[in-house]
Amino acid sequence: MKPSFDHIFMNLANDLAKRSHCVKAQVGAVLTRDTRIISIGYNGPPAHTHNCDEEWPGEGCPRDSKGSCSLALHAEENAILYAVKNGAKLEGATLYTTLSPCLPCARLIFSAGITQVYFDKSYAEYKGLASDEGVDFLNHFGVKAEKFMG
Repeated sequence: MKPSFDHIFMNLANDLAKRSHCVKAQVGAVLTRDTRIISIGYNGPPAHTHNCDEEWPGEGCPRDSKGSCSLALHAEENAILYAVKNGAKLEGATLYTTLSPCLPCARLIFSAGITQVYFDKSYAEYKGLASDEGVDFLNHFGVKAEKFMG
């Protein structure tokens, strides 16, 4: 039986996460439209800056005031930025990501015109938060965001 495109794209997001140089968490993302890949991304510092697993192999990069990485772009940000940099149209796109979007990424996803988000794991569970604020934001403003149920 052939795998669905949803399965293929989520599997690719999980494979991309393995490319991350982050010591704390590896996240991958795939942007698609009409069964075609628009862009891919994984979390990490901007290109040509640092590789956290090489520069700070034990503890990872410096943390910000909320305990998050102070250097990295999130996988969703990298996928969106690469697409925009290369002139891709994101209106109506679907995003597959291994971790549900945080609130800042959700605002970016909404603003980019992405209309559907599938995620594998919960950001709230990972961070110990009461709810997935990014998912709540997206659903509230008409972007269908839901856990991938392969």
